[in-house]
Order: sequence, then C-alpha cells, then structure tokens
Amino acid sequence: MTIRHHRAVGALAAASALALTLTACGSGSAGGDAPAEEVSAEDISAALEEGGDLLVWAWEPTLDKVVEDFEAKYPNVNVEMANVGTGNDHYVALQNAISAGSGVPDVTQMEYYALPQFSIGESLADLAPFGASELESTYSPGPWGAVTSDDAVYGLPMDSGPMALFYNAKTFEAAGVEVPATWDEFADAAKKIHDYDSNTYITSDSGDAGFATSMIWQAGGHPFKVDGTNVTVDLADEGSAKWADTWQGLIDDGLLSDVPGWSDEWFQGLGNGEIAALVTGAWMPANLESAAAPASGDWRVAPMPQWTEGENATAENGGSALSVTEASEKKALAYGFLEYANAGDGVATRLEGGNFPATVADLNDPEFLAVESEYFGGQKINEVLSASAQGVVPGWQYLPYQVYANSVFPDTAGQAYTGSTSLADGLNAWQKSIVSYGNEQGFTVSE
Repeated sequence: MTIRHHRAVGALAAASALALTLTACGSGSAGGDAPAEEVSAEDISAALEEGGDLLVWAWEPTLDKVVEDFEAKYPNVNVEMANVGTGNDHYVALQNAISAGSGVPDVTQMEYYALPQFSIGESLADLAPFGASELESTYSPGPWGAVTSDDAVYGLPMDSGPMALFYNAKTFEAAGVEVPATWDEFADAAKKIHDYDSNTYITSDSGDAGFATSMIWQAGGHPFKVDGTNVTVDLADEGSAKWADTWQGLIDDGLLSDVPGWSDEWFQGLGNGEIAALVTGAWMPANLESAAAPASGDWRVAPMPQWTEGENATAENGGSALSVTEASEKKALAYGFLEYANAGDGVATRLEGGNFPATVADLNDPEFLAVESEYFGGQKINEVLSASAQGVVPGWQYLPYQVYANSVFPDTAGQAYTGSTSLADGLNAWQKSIVSYGNEQGFTVSE
C-alpha cells in the first residue's frame, strides 16, 4: 500500500479551483440539522441509530475498512465512499460541486494545508457545536492547531506528519558519514556522500513548496499571518532566511538530486541508495516499504536535524483531517462518522493499515512505541517519530489560499533550483505573487 501525502499541485488546476476563497462565502447551505446551538451527544447517538446515507469523499485507503466496520456497528447507516482524485484534483472537484450547489459530499478529506482555504470560504461546518472542542487533548498540538481557528473546529485530525530524518544506513556507512544532528552537519554529510559517489546525493529536492514551508516552520519562521481576511506575508523573516541560506549552499554546490519526488526514478534512487536520505513526515515508512522494497533492512530513522544543537524543534509535513461540509443536510450523522473514524474505534483500524497517529494516546502507547520495523532493520522507529510529534513548533499558520500559493512556487522560488535565481530572491518573487493574488481575491494582504 502506498500512502502518498505529497503536496505538489498544478498551477492551472489550482487557479481554476481557487477562484474560491472569499467568493465562496455563503455558497454553502446551512441545510437540514445544521446547528444554531450545541448538539448533544445524545442527538448524535440518535442520528447514528436512525441512520441514513452519507457520501464521503476521500482517497485514504485505510478508510475502506473503517467504513466497513462503522456500517457493521451502525447497520442503519450506508456510507458511500468516493475517490474523486488525490490532492488538488480532489479540491477542484469539491469546489466545483460547492459552486454548482449539488453533489457536495457530507464528509471530505482535507489536507491540513488546504483546510483554511475551504473554512474561510464557509464551505466547512464548524464542529465546535457538536462537542469537537472537547477533543483537543485527544490530539497532538500540530494537527489540532491545523483544524482549529479561534474557537471554531473545522475537522478532526486523521493522521499526522511530524518530520524526521529517514536515511540509508548502508550508504551512510559506505561514505563514512555519521547521522547529522544539526543542519550544519547535514550540509557536511551531503558533501561527503557526493564525494564518495558522484551519482549519490544525501537527498532530492527539485523545488517543493510543502517541503520549503515545513523547513521554514521548523526554523521558527512565521511567514504567513492570518487574521480573518487580513493576511501578512513575510518570506524574508528569520526562519525563512535561515533555511534559504543553508539550502542555497546545497544548491550552489550541486549536492541535491533533482529527481522529481514520487517518480519511478525517485523510488529507484531510494531503493538503490543513490538518494540516501529524506527529511519528511512520519507517514513515509509505508511508502518506502512498498515502493523502495530493495532497500529493506538498510533504512533507519533519526531525529530531524536541528538549527540549534540539543533542541527538539520539528514541523509537520503532510497529514489530513476529515471535515463535514456546510452543505451537508446530515451534519449530526456525519459528525458521528468523524468521531468514530478519527477519535474512536476507527483509529486502531487505520493504524493497522499503516497510518501514523495524530492521537496522543496512541503516540504514547507502549505497544505502539515498541513495534520493531523489519524494513528499518528492526528499529523501533515509532519512538523517534513520536518524539518528533512532541517537538512541533507551535504557532504556524497556512495561507487561506495555500493551494494556489503552492502551485506558483515552481515558477518563483522553484527557479532557484535551476540556478536561474537565488533562493532568497525566489522567495521574494513567491511573496509578490502571493500578495498580488490574495488582494485580487478580496483579502487585505500586506508585506
């Protein structure tokens, strides 16, 4: 099973999807049992017993078993699962349905970076009246922060992506490289690995917006500040500059592979050791096991390199929630499904399928921490990944049109990877594009 949480999107598709933001406000219907006040647990239980049809749009494969078990527990409920595409294809289809006013699902999968775009457009229901706020302590801070805005809750976290260093121990040993604890050590290791074999690189990066923002996040950056429709963009803040300076050195010295992520060539490089490491989210193991099988036993997991030695500062990369749409006429029933899938019995089902949890109890579960991974040489990788979840730097915000912003990254900051510009200048160009688009969409965006 390959569980992909990468965040690359196409500019044209994103542009068509994202004439949404403010223009979508009010496009959803309160519908059916949309609450004007709190909905009790008894009301939700009654909705589950009464039953009805639910339409769920999601691509996460472990939800198939969740739905099967949910329907067995609540036989009067019929859940129709539909995969309308992953990532941006999903969001384009969802926005088209919202704009048309028909065919909108009751429940939709939402990656954390995309969620603000639909919540500010009033396309997602606030789940606080259903008691969702009481679940705050259930989830680790990163995912919970991603689904909340002030007192509103726009989804329940399904998984999480705290970042770590996944590395090929065989390649590291052959190159005489120790596991880097800091980004300075990472840069030194990159040079040693490429000197050892000119076809081998410490990692690949051809210009990915999701990775860039996660790295800026870990460095303490806060380039996006959102207060309602007021947005401030500063991609030259301390964290952004810190990351850009280090990464520019790797680019200048030719120490990054330009093989596109998620391509067959990329997985081949991960499998034969020519791409020796990845700094990515905790959901990655299932992808390595299924698509880079030749390297089984060679890979290990270590803490994410730090900007300051001895710290445990990390960031999220990927992960998603389940949300109830504002257009749904069965919100109580839909919320009952969310609770089951993401806070109830469905969590264990998804963990068995390879998901990495967003739930604190599972992150701290001795049995979960003690699992030894054959692919990772018998290492208890969940110990490292769980510790990473505890170190996610608080306070990060995504833009309310992050999907569009990510789509124009290749044409702005991404040009630094080809040598056409510096990364600092590329981030500035990205900022100009983000500011211009936001103002065109009705936001008040300042620099």
